[in-house]
Order: sequence, then C-alpha cells, then structure tokens
Amino acid sequence: MNIRSLTRGDGVVIGAAVLLFIASFLDFYSSPRLDMPSAWDTDFSGLALPTVFLVGFVAAGLLLSARFQPESRKVAGLPLQAWGTVLAVSALWASLWVLITCPTQLDLGAGSILAFLATLALAGVTLFGSKVPALAGQLVPDPKPAAAIPPYGGQPQQPGAGYGYPGYGNTPQPVPPYGGSPEQAAHQAPAPAHQEPAAAPADFTPFWFAVPVARPLYAEDGSPTPIAELAPGTWYLAVEQRGQATLIAQTQDGRRGVLNDTSGIQRG
Repeated sequence: MNIRSLTRGDGVVIGAAVLLFIASFLDFYSSPRLDMPSAWDTDFSGLALPTVFLVGFVAAGLLLSARFQPESRKVAGLPLQAWGTVLAVSALWASLWVLITCPTQLDLGAGSILAFLATLALAGVTLFGSKVPALAGQLVPDPKPAAAIPPYGGQPQQPGAGYGYPGYGNTPQPVPPYGGSPEQAAHQAPAPAHQEPAAAPADFTPFWFAVPVARPLYAEDGSPTPIAELAPGTWYLAVEQRGQATLIAQTQDGRRGVLNDTSGIQRG
C-alpha cells in the first residue's frame, strides 16, 4: 500500500466516512421530552442503519480499495470504483428520504443531519471529483530531495542538457593557449575521428522528476503497450538511466517502466 497514491479526493472520502461513523452514534431523531436513541437501535430507526450508514461505510471502503488494486480487478463484472459509486449514491438517496419521512411528532436529530452531509460529500466527490483539479492533487506531497552541496572550494554545478545529476549534459570546453581566446582554442582543437554515444554514468543517483505534459510509460521488456501514464504535477522517481534520453521511472504505486521522452522534465 502506497499512501502517496491517495489524492485530496480520497481524503474527502476518508473524512466523509469518519463523519458518518460519528453520526451513527448521535441521536437520529430528537424530541424535547424523550431521550432518543442512535441509528444502532434498529427497533427505532428502522432501515436507516443498513441503508444509510452501512452502505456508506462499504462505499467508502470500495472507493479507497480501488486505489490500491489493479484496474483489471472486478467484482461481478464491474470495477471496485463503479461499485463504490453506486453504493455512495444509494446511501445519499436513502439519507435524503430519511429527512423527508421524519415523523411529524419528532424533529431531525444531529445523527440524521450529519449522515446526510457525509453521504452528500461521499457521493459528490465520487461523481464529480475527477472534474475538480483541486481534488486531483496528492494528499501527502512527495518529499523534496536535499540539494547537492558542492565540494569545498569547487564551483556549483552548471545546468546542462541532461536530467540534472552531476556531470550529465555538460560539454568540456577546450583550454585556450596562453594569450589566446576560447574561439581560437575551439578551432585548434582536433575533431574526434569517431564519437561514441554517451553511456549511462556509473555513479547514477536516483532522483525525483516531473513531466511537463502527460507521457506514456512502457514496460521494460519492450512491449509497445503503455503500462502507465505520467501526469504533470506529480513527482516520479528515476531509478536508472539508459542511453542519453531514456529513463527507468517508478510510479507512486511501485510500477517500473521506460520513459522514452525526457525532454523538458523538471528535476525535484
């Protein structure tokens, strides 16, 4: 289980489940003359416990479980996310009718009102959470790696065309002769007969990075079908470099794959 794969929308689901659990122990109806029981007293509250509270708990559990299960995992032909959505809407519908059918001699209690608010939040984030950008962000941000400290007396690393780790992407400049200029040194420097492609540095250090636009992540076995899609605004871990423009990246749920397009990536 990777908690960093949870979004702010999942945080709303967790909060709604906690609020629903608290509401189940409060007075379901209220009366100025009687001490009213909670929803756990089924002789008084009727079907409110199974149709509102228990269905809401199961819906929240399915929605959160879908984050840690493969998308191919299905129950009776439907993914867990679909089952959670159906049950969340069902709990909201039952909670609404509890408010409408309140007995005339009684008033609505804190338990029934909070249950309606909790199921409303649960169903709302399930149905419309993907359309709200603020709910798509990470619930627990990734830690920023510590900045590299240059050695005593050394110069800070200049940004190159690579991924940001030391030494990659920086082309050494020829040293001008005494009294000469760098342009003269560049003209006098002999061109190599054959330039070999740069190999991956032996001292590669994993680092966090983000992509500017959505990019596919392919399997390491060379399969043409993407195994995941890297989304902008999310930090991923580069665990290996292959060639000059290919990284082996790891997603937040632990999947590894090949990122072929590394142009414009931002290093954390």
